[in-house]
Amino acid sequence: MEFVSLTRAVEIGANSYLLRSRGRTLVLDAGMHPRQEGAAALPEYERIGGGDGDGGANAIFLTHAHQDHVGTLPVLTRRERGTPVFMTSATARIADVMLHNSANVMMRQKEELRLPEYPLFTHRGIELSRADWRMRKCGVTYDFAGEPASPGAEGTFRFFPAGHILGAVGILFQLEGQRVFYTGDVSFENQTLLRGAEFPEDGVDTLIMETTRGNAPMPPGFTRVREEERLAEAMAEAFTQDGSVTIPVFALGKTQEVLAILWRMRLQGRLPATPVYIGGLSAKLTTLYDSLSDDAQRQHPDWKLLQDMAPYVVGGNDIAALSPRKRCVFALSSGMMNEKTLSNIFARKVLGDPGQNLFFVGYSDPESPAGRIRSATPGADISLDPRHPATPLRCNVKEFNLSAHANRESLLDYAVALRPKKILLVHGDPPAIAWFRDSLHRELPGTTVVVPEPGEAVPL
Repeated sequence: MEFVSLTRAVEIGANSYLLRSRGRTLVLDAGMHPRQEGAAALPEYERIGGGDGDGGANAIFLTHAHQDHVGTLPVLTRRERGTPVFMTSATARIADVMLHNSANVMMRQKEELRLPEYPLFTHRGIELSRADWRMRKCGVTYDFAGEPASPGAEGTFRFFPAGHILGAVGILFQLEGQRVFYTGDVSFENQTLLRGAEFPEDGVDTLIMETTRGNAPMPPGFTRVREEERLAEAMAEAFTQDGSVTIPVFALGKTQEVLAILWRMRLQGRLPATPVYIGGLSAKLTTLYDSLSDDAQRQHPDWKLLQDMAPYVVGGNDIAALSPRKRCVFALSSGMMNEKTLSNIFARKVLGDPGQNLFFVGYSDPESPAGRIRSATPGADISLDPRHPATPLRCNVKEFNLSAHANRESLLDYAVALRPKKILLVHGDPPAIAWFRDSLHRELPGTTVVVPEPGEAVPL
């Protein structure tokens, strides 16, 4: 049995991996790189074998519907025709929205960037891909045809709630007498809207573990409750000074969590009924979250965020005319503030104004516009888009640790308690992976710790 990373570099990129075992080939996730374009945004699917509809994979598994895990699924299923794709029902509904939005974006980029290979897939391609999707429940053991099987049976998988976003799972495989567990993206702590992960606590031989926050130590005494208190106090201070608050968010997951936090503040009397603005994709995904409010991973099933918060919905045609009005919240995507997104365009009206507030509540790629702002000194010139002049950083910037990824300490504790024979470190930038590698060598001297290089076959 062996593991192969199809991600093109050791980074958080187009996440996709292979498990090969006794003639079986299993693909884990099918991501699109958030910073690359065209074919460079794809995983190295040619390493699967087969192709051109002949197939090389026996089954495909999705942990959740973020673009870096699902964004090129129609490309993969076009290559692997008829191969079953297993996911939760919530992931299927969310992935459908995300992929159709991606097809629209690529059609625009085809003209704007003059990329002849775009779109990488079409709306029709998504519908063809859906024919191979198979929705399965957490807590049930299935064989690779998707049929229920006995727990511990050979050639099986089982989903475990991962807590990261709605529908997210870790996956336990039983292969060649070994138990291999892939965390996907995980949050062990309860968020405002979602319950924390419920992962296996023993009996895992190989752990394939995300490392996103390995370079972000937790401050002493940190708790999520205190962090939300900090956010409430900072928002109250901003509104007292007649400022507005801009929060760059991911349309999927982070928007809904921020809306839930704001709604709880309102219920507690800590936040006035101030106007809130979100983007169109965020609104569409929030509608899905509301329709899935009885999902086992959801908390507060009675909260209907779009109805309760009644946010204003901003489209791409509206953002140029939108101004940072007093005592308003602008929760705009993307979370990385990438070029041509709502948060990037709107930030040009915020950065240079000392009366405005820019709050970060989750992870930012250090090379993204959001990452550059967070590392900049006050007064520094910030280039949000090379087509526009740089803007001096004069607004009030604050950071809050409300990530949907587990902090590094809780992931390390999980790995140490699990004590697997082998740990593979994935989904992290090199400094983050280095911290986990060094910490695990120290804490688990009897465990083999591997950082898989792209394309390298790691024996399990």
